[in-house]
Amino acid sequence: MNDEALTTLQGMGQRIAARRKQLGMTQEQVAELSGLSNQFFACVERGVKNIRAESLLRVCKALDVSADYLLTGQVTDVDRLQIVELVRPLKDKQLHCLEEIIRQYVTAVAGEENG
Repeated sequence: MNDEALTTLQGMGQRIAARRKQLGMTQEQVAELSGLSNQFFACVERGVKNIRAESLLRVCKALDVSADYLLTGQVTDVDRLQIVELVRPLKDKQLHCLEEIIRQYVTAVAGEENG
């Protein structure tokens, strides 16, 4: 395996692990939901084993994330639409409160990047 392929696998594994942890899931839970063995899934997260396309799609479903993000690290409109689905059940007042929180967060993050 060449260096570029290894770097790609390791990056994908890091993104899988980060998303899994963000969702509060164990490796065993994601492996089971994906139909993979625990050992193989752990190797994928460490970036030492390649994963077939079908298995990657099952991991994406288990983690509720796009394949684009796991493969490249690029957030896509598919990923952004997940946020829309999360806020859809909110009532008007809740949605406006969340909007204000997001505005403040974006302002704070922009300030950190400039500072």
